[in-house]
Parts: sequence; structure tokens; C-alpha cells
Amino acid sequence: MFLWFLLAGLAGGVLGGMGMGGGTLLIPILTLVLNVPQQAAQCINLLAFVPMSLFALYLHFKNRLIEAKGLLYILVPAVIFAVISSSLAVGAPPELLKKLFGGFLIVLAIFGVVTSFVRAKQKN
Repeated sequence: MFLWFLLAGLAGGVLGGMGMGGGTLLIPILTLVLNVPQQAAQCINLLAFVPMSLFALYLHFKNRLIEAKGLLYILVPAVIFAVISSSLAVGAPPELLKKLFGGFLIVLAIFGVVTSFVRAKQKN
């Protein structure tokens, strides 16, 4: 069982390192394959996200890829809504969280497909 958790962490870390949210894969692996409750899977994902994001932030600052000019306009609302959302998620039924996360992944996939079609059409 330990090996499966290790592989889930590896997959989440690789995706997180490439810029795609590691939780996109980590949460479904934890809930569907390893039968971890939804809230616990989201908590594990958030705990794993903190060191990965700090390391990525360090590298982006080091390589001067972050424009600090508009940073607060993104950071402040993101932190506020993260606190609100996590407070709501703690008391939410696990089935609702599963459906919301699944819906989010579907919307994300549709957005990705539509964006790729639009970009391909613009090239032609």
C-alpha cells in the first residue's frame, strides 16, 4: 500500500513541477484508487502543494519570470477566497466535493480542447 501512495505522490509532484496542478491527478488517484476520503485527499494535496509551490516560486523569482507589478491584485483575492473555500469544504459532504471536483475537471478539459481549437484556427 505504501508503494501506491509513493507513486501517487510522484505523479502529483511531476505534474506540479511541469506547471499543471499536481492535484489534478493526485486527488483522483487518492480517492478512486486508494480509497482515501475526499476531504483527506484534498488536505493531502494542499499539504503537498505548499513545498512544491514554494520551490517553484523560488525558481521563477530567480529566473525573473514573475512580474511583481500585478502580483498583489492576484495574491490578495486568491488568499481570501482560498480561506473561504477551505472553510466551506471542511463541513461539506464528501460526495458534494467529489462532484464539484469532477465538474471542475470536466470544465478544465473542455476549456483545454476549445483553447487548442481556437489556437489552431488562428494559425491557419
